Amino acid sequence: MYKKSITHYIAKSTIDILFYLSIIGVILVPFFTDDLFRFADYSDFEMITLTVTLFTSGICCIYILFHLKKMYTTLLNGSPFIDENVSHFRKISVGCFATSVIYVIKCLLLFTFGTLIIAAVFAVGCLFCLTLKDLFKQAINYKAENDLTV
Repeated sequence: MYKKSITHYIAKSTIDILFYLSIIGVILVPFFTDDLFRFADYSDFEMITLTVTLFTSGICCIYILFHLKKMYTTLLNGSPFIDENVSHFRKISVGCFATSVIYVIKCLLLFTFGTLIIAAVFAVGCLFCLTLKDLFKQAINYKAENDLTV
């Protein structure tokens, strides 16, 4: 039987907190960008680009965290190697890819090295999730074969 530790519950709670804070943050982005960028002397084009980037990448973040929440629930239930988690990994990789594309577009409009690094990190995250998806799919197949053997 799967033994749950306190770190599992801390991680689950952290994911839950980040999920709800992300929702609040995305809702507040349009209201606070004027105040945040007023002191930086940005042009209107720069402000709109940054606001759209923050808003759209925030939506991708919520999407990723939603699927992490669902996956962690199956982990705490003691059944992580299920087809549903393979689907969640695929969806998380799509969210990472979308975030990467958003920051590549932002790089084309307003280049910064930080933006380039964020795009690269999410591209690697996409590849990582696709790899984990395949690993989970293989583990499910091995588990099914083992269950049939016993």
